[in-house]
Amino acid sequence: MLSPKTEAELADMVSAASTPLRVVGGGTRAIGRVGTGETLSTGGLSGIELYEPGALTLVAKAGTPLAEVEAVLASEGQGLPFEPPNMAHVLGRTGETTIGGVVAANASGPSRFQAGACRASLIGVRYVDGSGTVVKNGGRDMKNVTGYDHVKLMAGSWGTLGVLSEVSFKVLPKLISATGAVGGLGVAAARDAMTKATTSPYDVTGAAYVPGEAVYLRVEGLQASVAYRVQDLQSLIGGEINVINDPEGSSALWTRLRDVEDFATDTTALWRVSMKPSDMVDAFLTQDVMPIPFDYGGGLAWVRVASDVHSDVIAFHETLQALCALNNRGHATLFKAPDAVLAQVSTFQPEAQGVAKLSQELRAKFDPRGILNPGLMGA
Repeated sequence: MLSPKTEAELADMVSAASTPLRVVGGGTRAIGRVGTGETLSTGGLSGIELYEPGALTLVAKAGTPLAEVEAVLASEGQGLPFEPPNMAHVLGRTGETTIGGVVAANASGPSRFQAGACRASLIGVRYVDGSGTVVKNGGRDMKNVTGYDHVKLMAGSWGTLGVLSEVSFKVLPKLISATGAVGGLGVAAARDAMTKATTSPYDVTGAAYVPGEAVYLRVEGLQASVAYRVQDLQSLIGGEINVINDPEGSSALWTRLRDVEDFATDTTALWRVSMKPSDMVDAFLTQDVMPIPFDYGGGLAWVRVASDVHSDVIAFHETLQALCALNNRGHATLFKAPDAVLAQVSTFQPEAQGVAKLSQELRAKFDPRGILNPGLMGA
């Protein structure tokens, strides 16, 4: 395994590569078919290079553990607005989640519908492209940010456009939170309750539904404001809301939902589906699937099927992606499945013809030799 300790070493390794490279951070959120070629890990590129709490900015090398970044921010009462999930448990991985891996996957938590995804907080990157050239884009502070194009492209590119060496973020203060739980709702009623809450003036920062459990609605801010808004949500939605006022209890609940902890020991295939809440419920009420937990106010669903027969999983996968492709409704990503299944299907939602052509041209520019995670995205 290649494990550079400096950006210069990383550039030399990529430049000298004559076979494909399987680019990973900590390896805790890698999905899809296992690529061929030598593994290139950015875990050796570690350390926080700049943190200015007053300026709300942080710069870290790509291999810095996410836990280290979050601990440093927490010491100043701050955090990453997009609440990056840790998917190691649900994917059965070991090792440390890295901040570069978070960016490469554009990994975002429950606040995404309100605060934006990871790429919304990313203000600068340094990376090595497929030819071994070091590229800098964006800035280290919010007053000097230019060239958002590469910054946005790198977030969610899964290492197919370049190997990240440094990332810069805007950060925000952590606020007091409380969570209201509304029980006894079916899927359609839960969707309606989340829609009412997220479109209300009460600044809801989390809205999720666990079938057979409750709809959970989170508000954050100053203590008096939080208490007032939770109470008003009860009048808006109707019915009784049980309130979790304990900040630690509320935080633990959203960590569980964010990291899909309920599926940590589940061995069935798992899909991550993104779709408009108005389409999501209608799409799945007629599908033969297990009870579906929703996040992002109904815009994100974690979907499983009862069967573990490979042919059944592949058939459902094709049905699911076709459903999402219908009128460009959304995206279905096969998050977890046996290797034999992953080898036969497209992990990510197939792109429309025009978008696929644009993606191919971008990869050809950033990685002209086609050595960075080849075959992971696209057909």
